Amino acid sequence: MNATTSEQREIDPSQQQAATSAGRRQRRPSLSDDELLRQAFDLFVAGGFERTSIDGIAAAVGIAKRTLYLRYGDKEGLFRAVLERAINQWIVPVERLRQAENDDLEASLLAIGRLLIDNILSPTGLRLLQFTNAVSQQMPEIGAHNVQQGIEPTTAYLADLFRRRIGADLRGFAAAETAAIAFINLVVGGPANMVAWGVRLDKQFIDQYVNSSVCLFLHGLLPPPAEVSAVALEHENVRLKILLADTMVQLDAARQELAQARDTEASPSYGDLPQAPRTAE
Repeated sequence: MNATTSEQREIDPSQQQAATSAGRRQRRPSLSDDELLRQAFDLFVAGGFERTSIDGIAAAVGIAKRTLYLRYGDKEGLFRAVLERAINQWIVPVERLRQAENDDLEASLLAIGRLLIDNILSPTGLRLLQFTNAVSQQMPEIGAHNVQQGIEPTTAYLADLFRRRIGADLRGFAAAETAAIAFINLVVGGPANMVAWGVRLDKQFIDQYVNSSVCLFLHGLLPPPAEVSAVALEHENVRLKILLADTMVQLDAARQELAQARDTEASPSYGDLPQAPRTAE
């Protein structure tokens, strides 16, 4: 009886190993959403959306496929979450943009423009830019959502800045939001598009571009209407002064001619003098 009890207590080694492995799997801490999305982003960038599978992601990050479906629904839901996290990690916080402000609006816009360009031309920014551009061709709706998510906080901040510093008189723009989008496209979009097309930009060019684009945005190529009127008025004043001087010269000449004429009339003519009467011879 004791022998039988001993045999019943014996455990097969393979069963013991399986139980130990199962226990380890159960005790393994669950991967956080942030770390999972970070690793999934690397996989999507490397393989693209079509060639990256849920099975491959689950195996790479060491998580059950069922867990991925429970968290994100499907591959597109996971992909949206991956991009949202990457964009939120990349964009410049509004608080940092506010710190770049000073009393001079143009100097503030120069500092803000450099911050935004440095961010988009960083290795992380370029990687995200190239990836989202590729995704936009295959999935336009996701691409549009990504663009909106990426620029919306900055657009709202810039619109508020223009209202605070300029007020409602935004010459040439229907609204502060329109001016904000124009600033982003002109100042930030130029270098970003060039780099996306493979153009290499050095620091000197970027600095010159920021200075020129901010000046162009803020002041325009033509002077404002008030300055145009002042210039035209100055030209008209010069013309009138020249005309007045010529008129004065002509008037002085006419006065001299009139004075000479009066002197001539006042002087007796020898033909008008009375002649002595002739006497008879």
